[in-house]
Amino acid sequence: MQNTQLIRVGIVGGAGYTGGELLRILINHPYTDIKFVHSNSNAGNFLYEVHTDLLGDTKLKFTDALSQDIDVLFLCVGHGDARKFLDANEIEERIKIIDLSQDFRLTANQTHKAKSFVYGLPELQREEIRTARNIANPGCFATCIQLALLPLAKAGLLNKEVHISATTGSTGAGQSLSATSHFSWRNNNVSVYKAFGHQHLKEITESLNSLGSLIKADELSFIPYRGDFTRGIMASLYTECDLSGEEAEKLYTDYYAEHPFTHVSAKNIDLKQVVNTNKCLLHVEKHGSKLLILSIVDNLLKGASGQAVQNMNLLFGLDEKEGLRLKATAF
Repeated sequence: MQNTQLIRVGIVGGAGYTGGELLRILINHPYTDIKFVHSNSNAGNFLYEVHTDLLGDTKLKFTDALSQDIDVLFLCVGHGDARKFLDANEIEERIKIIDLSQDFRLTANQTHKAKSFVYGLPELQREEIRTARNIANPGCFATCIQLALLPLAKAGLLNKEVHISATTGSTGAGQSLSATSHFSWRNNNVSVYKAFGHQHLKEITESLNSLGSLIKADELSFIPYRGDFTRGIMASLYTECDLSGEEAEKLYTDYYAEHPFTHVSAKNIDLKQVVNTNKCLLHVEKHGSKLLILSIVDNLLKGASGQAVQNMNLLFGLDEKEGLRLKATAF
């Protein structure tokens, strides 16, 4: 792709958290031109009236109209709503779609009329993404957990139950208010939800099995937690493993050597190292017969909108890192 050619972008669902993060990236991306940002409830309002941090960055307004004069369409809508949107609106075949909902992530659901979707985890299938037409962007927990387990699956070493605890920030619940997203409930509080039954387990299992693992969803014992912070996910995983600590660290370092956003740290890691970035950081430790893997991502970036832009870069032949050289908020 020539550097002078701008990618014409449309966004549906631009008023929510993932839409806002996508706008913050694309407004500063050197090779994108945002043609429209769709929102029925905010049509006519300036973007900065909803995403107030964008004041001074853009004069774009939300619209309730759709245009086909684009190259890629991002669907930043709720689960189940992407399929409904495509049922109600014919999108030209030449327009690539990147869907941030869960509607097309599983193999059984990856087609819609004439459109087919490729699961968009670059560390799993970068080359398939490069040649795809449409992308099903992974879930945030799914991204964090898969990146912690892919090297073991690829090496044929994921054959025992995996115990997973992962805590997510309040933005993981989306922008709509609920009893568990109010500040007065969430602040100074922590709780478990969807224990052993989180919806992301299915896409995690499919990805691991695509590398030859025979692990089943019920062998991923996943306890998700709601944290009292705004953004980020920290996951701790452990499983029986015959590798030494040094062998495990080399396995992970080798697997991610060519992937610019996933890095293995020799030291323990903390969440602030990745907040506001498209990075995943991993740390492995051996404790007796058990291998401990720590994995951290920003749920709105590597877990959602940042990864969506990473996928867009791959789809259009750009450097994978374009627009995503973001600095963590250290303090």
